[in-house]
Amino acid sequence: MSPARGSQAAGHPTQPSIFAAENLSPAYPRRAAWGTAGSLRAWQAEALEAYLSSMPEDFLAVATPGAGKTTFALRVATELLSRGDVHQVTVVAPTEHLKYQWAEAAARVGIHLDPSFTNSQGVLGSRFDGVALTYAQVAANANLHRARTDARRTLVVLDEIHHGGDAKSWGDAVREAFTPARRRLALTGTPFRSDESAIPFVRYDEEPGGIRRSHADYSYGYAEALRDGVVRPVMFMTYSGQMRWRTRAGDEVAARLGEPLTKDLEAQAWRTALDPSGQWVPAVLAAADQRLSEVRRQVPDAGGLVIATDQARARAYAAQLRAITGQAPTVVLSDDSGASSRIEAFSASRDRWLVAVRMVSEGVDVPRLAVGVYATSTSTPLFFAQAVGRFVRSRAKGETASVFLPSVTPLLGLANEMEVARDHVLGRARTSEDDLLGYPEDRLVAEANKEDKASDDLLSSFEAMESTAEFDRVLFDGGEFGTGAVVGSVEEQDYLGLPGLLEPEQVTALLRQRQDKQIQAHRRKTAAAAQRRANSGIDDARRRQAARKELSQLVAAWARRSGQPHGVVHNDLRRVCGGPEVAQASTEEIEKRVQTLRRWFVGKC
Repeated sequence: MSPARGSQAAGHPTQPSIFAAENLSPAYPRRAAWGTAGSLRAWQAEALEAYLSSMPEDFLAVATPGAGKTTFALRVATELLSRGDVHQVTVVAPTEHLKYQWAEAAARVGIHLDPSFTNSQGVLGSRFDGVALTYAQVAANANLHRARTDARRTLVVLDEIHHGGDAKSWGDAVREAFTPARRRLALTGTPFRSDESAIPFVRYDEEPGGIRRSHADYSYGYAEALRDGVVRPVMFMTYSGQMRWRTRAGDEVAARLGEPLTKDLEAQAWRTALDPSGQWVPAVLAAADQRLSEVRRQVPDAGGLVIATDQARARAYAAQLRAITGQAPTVVLSDDSGASSRIEAFSASRDRWLVAVRMVSEGVDVPRLAVGVYATSTSTPLFFAQAVGRFVRSRAKGETASVFLPSVTPLLGLANEMEVARDHVLGRARTSEDDLLGYPEDRLVAEANKEDKASDDLLSSFEAMESTAEFDRVLFDGGEFGTGAVVGSVEEQDYLGLPGLLEPEQVTALLRQRQDKQIQAHRRKTAAAAQRRANSGIDDARRRQAARKELSQLVAAWARRSGQPHGVVHNDLRRVCGGPEVAQASTEEIEKRVQTLRRWFVGKC
């Protein structure tokens, strides 16, 4: 044990405490899910036992967002520090915001991490047990962090380790900096990537055909967490609509979102829907805000998050939300110095909406988020899982998340696969599914995914013209509910108005009831319309028969008066009034000829 471990001297206000780690909320940094406070969750205890029984140099724990990876990692850290197995801790996180969150959590168990450590600083203050860094910070000076790691026995916690494969330079830097570490604990909620960049310190098992698949030492998936009540179930509220845009060649194209389209046409229709100047976004934002109001009836502090593609759209969506709600939402445009404080302030408040660009969604950890709007064209499985992960942290029994999506094939597929675990696979052949899901994830992945650039070039050359929104359906627990509805209709309100606190079985039952009600109403409307058409057909036949009879009588009278044959009179009427012969003429055309003949009789032409 290092000299700083024996007492509270040496600048440490407290010692790392196994007791404190044992009693840290399983869902730290927020309150635990119902019924779990005061002890480790079953998966955390099982993973800890697996770790301590083998004491590996590298350990990869995969746990769904919201399951409590932070608590598990800090429990491991306190054990290793107390045993003297390691003397310092380094945490590497994706964002500045998460650095400070890790430091706050670690302080609760007596581990003091410096989240403000800079590469230029070089030397760590004596009162700290380690540092919290970002992957970008490590990549900026890998040699510095290697020297720090080499100097003392170090546990390195690699949070969301898949970021170690964001770019080759990042992966190389992480490997260079932390190869000397005594222990490396890798954490992720999404152990897959869209590219084939190997993730540092992750083991890949060889499979037939030259495939290499990532190997997790412990896994706890969304389906298991949902079963245990650790995370919320998610309802996906999908919206379609009519889109119109102009291509680079000047051609105008119209298509319906949600109908079968080619990949490029679907991408263009999707981008058109997300254009702030159209009607799709305001309609969906209004529906999402209505859903949030319903949830807040039972969960008063529930909040919403809009994930935008870029800063310009984020600002535009924020302005539209302000017009809808009368309140200015919190806007986080990038991972800058003020992002963390804005996120923390929103998390502690009861404000309704937070708007963020897609690059910061993984750093947005606000457990009260219950409603989301996926207003970005990014559709990689990795990003989708990260985005939905912002809404699944459970705080109370019966909470359900609602995420609003465009009705596009890639997102519908990902939503239906929420409970499917994915590994990171290297060396496999590309499939048509890969092509379908091949939209760029972010700037770094876009550089790795060269095949996406052609689509991007095409998308950048079109002009969105107009869009409308229609409610499509609800995806929940592998099922689809709803048959489409006009925005603002009673049918849409039935789905938006589901209570905010329901058990999954109750949600399914209510969705089925809503769908049955919608189907029955549709059948009644269809039957009524058919009856009206039938009645209209009968009435029209009677009217037409009467008009033909009157026309025949008038033509005979005019023929006698003018001395012309009947056929000539009919031809004159067709020449004046238009239309086919009487046998093919409509009721309206026959009535028009009757009116013309009457004018002839009174001397009006």
